Amino acid sequence: MEATRTEEELRSIIQGPGDVEWRYEMRRECQEILPGLLLGPFQASKSLEILQGLHITHIVCIRDAKEAFSVKARFPDHFKYLVLDVEDNEEQNLIRLFPGAKAFIDQAISQGGRVLVHCNGGISLSPAFVVMFAMQHYNLSWEDALHMVQNRRYCISPNGGFLTQIKEYESIYKAKNAVASYPITQRQVSRRKREDDEDEDERDDDRKRALVHGDTSSYDPNAMDDS
Repeated sequence: MEATRTEEELRSIIQGPGDVEWRYEMRRECQEILPGLLLGPFQASKSLEILQGLHITHIVCIRDAKEAFSVKARFPDHFKYLVLDVEDNEEQNLIRLFPGAKAFIDQAISQGGRVLVHCNGGISLSPAFVVMFAMQHYNLSWEDALHMVQNRRYCISPNGGFLTQIKEYESIYKAKNAVASYPITQRQVSRRKREDDEDEDERDDDRKRALVHGDTSSYDPNAMDDS
C-alpha cells in the first residue's frame, strides 16, 4: 500500500484522466490502471512488438483451464509470466489465488517493471484481480476501486460471484492493515503483561500449595485428645 494520500488526491486517482474518449475497439487493447500495472484482454498479449513498446516486463495470464491450448505464455524468453488456471464462473474462489498474484505484481513494480494482467476478454476475470489490487494498493473501498478501474477500462464487468468476493476482500485487507499498523511497542507491552499475569498466577498457585502443605504438616491429630 502506498503512503497516505489526501482525500482530494484519492478522488483524482479514482476519477482518472478525464480527457479519454472511450472507443469500442479499445476493449481489444490494454490500459494502464496505476503506474506499472496494465489490464487488458488476451489479444493485447499476442504482439511482441506492442508489449515491448509498452515496456512490459511481467505478465499475469489468467485463463479458464479449457482455454489453456490458446491462452498461454507466448513469449517466455522475453517476459516473466505468472499463469493462473481458474474457472470463469461465479463459484471460482479468487480470494485464495489473489495473494500469489499480488506478490508477483508487487515484486515486479518494486523492481521498476511493468505488468500486464490479462484474461481472455479482459472483461470479468482479470479485472476482478486488478480491482482487488487497486483496492489494497490505495486503501480504497471496493466501490471506489471498481470505479477507478472502470474509469480507465470502461468495458469491465466482473460477474456477480467475483463482485461478491471483491466486496469480501475489502474487510479482509482492512483487517490485515489494522493488525500491521497496531504499534509494535503496544503489542510487546500486551505480551509482557500477559506473561507477567501468568507468572503472578503461577506464584499464587505456589503460595497456595505451600500453605496447604504447611497446614497438613503441622496438624497434630492428638492435640485435642485429653486422654
